[in-house]
Amino acid sequence: MKSLKELIKNYTHKNPKENSAFEMLSFLKTDGCFLKDNYDGHFTGSAWIVSPDKEEILMTHHKKLEMWLQLGGHADGENDLLKVALREAKEESGIQYFKILSNEIFDLDIHDIPKHMNEPSHKHYDIRFLLEADPISSKITISDESYDVAWIPIDEVIGLNPENSIQRMVEKIFVIKNFDSYSFKNQL
Repeated sequence: MKSLKELIKNYTHKNPKENSAFEMLSFLKTDGCFLKDNYDGHFTGSAWIVSPDKEEILMTHHKKLEMWLQLGGHADGENDLLKVALREAKEESGIQYFKILSNEIFDLDIHDIPKHMNEPSHKHYDIRFLLEADPISSKITISDESYDVAWIPIDEVIGLNPENSIQRMVEKIFVIKNFDSYSFKNQL
């Protein structure tokens, strides 16, 4: 497995207009950057989970943030954020089998987390990986962290959460779908 530094550098080469990757490389040098009690900020691992036909996205209606998001969470000291994304996807959805579509970073985002109870506001340096699960054979169990976990038709995702990073991930899926369709047609 590549180091997080290598993964972020690869991401910057493929996505040179996304400046947050450069900030993440700098933050990676911070002591305790994988610990959730570092209130300067910390890395998190998330999963953008698609159905095999790329028509649905598995999302959680997060209780603490009161918004629809991809599944994911704190690294808790783990520096393999793909492992974190898988762990969190399983914990938050109850689904135990996910296909990893790529070991490379799918998306990344730095966002502010508001003050909550004893926790001061801080930043999440979120690394997102692309996973796949089957909505038909995957039984969902909703964790205590969520109001709901559901397969959302891709055309409805932005209506539930219009944030730039969500829009960017939806657009990336449309590119993948179009590329897969183009590749398939050219193989005939």
